[in-house]
Amino acid sequence: MRFAFKTSPQNTSWAQMLPIWQAADDIDVYESGWTFDHFYPIFSDSTGPCLEGWVTLTALAQATKRLRVGVLVTGIHYRHPAVLANMASALDIISNGRLELGIGAGWNEEESGAYGIELGSVKERFDRFEEACEVLTGLLSQKTTSFDGKYYQLKDARNEPKGPQQPHPPICIGGSGERRTLRITARWAQHWNFVGGPPEEFARKRDVLASHCADIGRDPKELMISAHVRLGQDRDYAKVIDEAAALGAEGLDLAIVYLPPPHDTAVLEPLAEAIRDSGLTVTNA
Repeated sequence: MRFAFKTSPQNTSWAQMLPIWQAADDIDVYESGWTFDHFYPIFSDSTGPCLEGWVTLTALAQATKRLRVGVLVTGIHYRHPAVLANMASALDIISNGRLELGIGAGWNEEESGAYGIELGSVKERFDRFEEACEVLTGLLSQKTTSFDGKYYQLKDARNEPKGPQQPHPPICIGGSGERRTLRITARWAQHWNFVGGPPEEFARKRDVLASHCADIGRDPKELMISAHVRLGQDRDYAKVIDEAAALGAEGLDLAIVYLPPPHDTAVLEPLAEAIRDSGLTVTNA
């Protein structure tokens, strides 16, 4: 198993986030770092501060040299997929091929409604998301892309220059919906993110994803599988390890540790030591 961290840019500040990433870049057990894509804080006071995820990630990519970087995950309805494809290619270039392209169908009604960004019904969200996956993949990997869908129409569209990761940066789809999300993941993604939950639920969703892969003749082992595990304000590192180990026993590849705000670099080394001592991962140290 491998490990990563996530600093959601909510209820925090740039001055708090930046040192976390700079310090983690020098700690080999952390494979990647992640932000999220919301404009309001979630699961807390929504009137609090929240930095835009992609701009923040671009700055963090420039402040680091080794970590892979990603937004977990980008709400597809916030940006036209052609715009997002150009953003992804630019950040893949800027980061020297370290981008993970995290995407999802979108769900936040409060911020979407406040900004007048159409979210739509659940069916509409996933119909649009499925189209967006095809548009993104085309623009990131083909010389020109034409597409005639309900939500998106492209005619000989170009996206140049493309990033160093070919045919495109790994696409990470987040979510656990069995009928649409996991089917779309099986077709378009290289990485599936399980938002979080007990090992039994993870195992069931993993099996559903494998079934969708079988339906299209794809080996499910081609997909990396990650999940969130949370470090609480109590800094119970052993609990993080126990949760990661339980998910690892069911086939988890990457545990992404959600770091609590206010972000503090003091958590990084004790967490890394707990990971090393657990025997769950092998580092290059």
